[in-house]
Amino acid sequence: MAKVHERLNERLRAFIAGQPVYFVATAPEHGGHVNVSPKGYADTFAVLDDTTVAYLDLDGSGVETIAHIRDNGRVTIMFAAFSGPPNIVRLYGRGRVVTPGDDGFPGLLKLFGPHPGVRSVIVVECDRISDSCGFAVPFMSFDEDRPLLDEWAERKDVQQKRSYRARNNRESIDGLPALSAEETDPVTHRS
Repeated sequence: MAKVHERLNERLRAFIAGQPVYFVATAPEHGGHVNVSPKGYADTFAVLDDTTVAYLDLDGSGVETIAHIRDNGRVTIMFAAFSGPPNIVRLYGRGRVVTPGDDGFPGLLKLFGPHPGVRSVIVVECDRISDSCGFAVPFMSFDEDRPLLDEWAERKDVQQKRSYRARNNRESIDGLPALSAEETDPVTHRS
């Protein structure tokens, strides 16, 4: 049975901070594909207050989350315990995309560890915070973060990033608009 919480209390915050991976789920308003994205790098997630969280959005293979959030705002973030006591925490809410040209972006960027290839920060106002047992989640050990995404971004020059983002970040796989041309211009941003 899920237990619903009014806020991110200290126990939930500690659990979230201890997870090396989390999952972000979104869907378009009408038809289309549901998307679930795994996110690594524990220093890419921050609790802003009792009901607001944010994560660093890095260059990647697609742009579904941004397109879906701009379409309808709905987002769920899930953390699952792969070690220690069984637990799953889900944060349901409304997201917004904060890009480098937006007010507040520099302040948000300071909340995260150093990563190249920053596209945006996703901020989520949680309207439901719950945890459940996680009894069927397997035990798995965490060895280390894969450095591949950061290494990939470091190797790209401005023109390569511009070309990649223009090809992969302007719309979702269902054709929903995602990042505009101005938002995909790879001004160098490091968290």
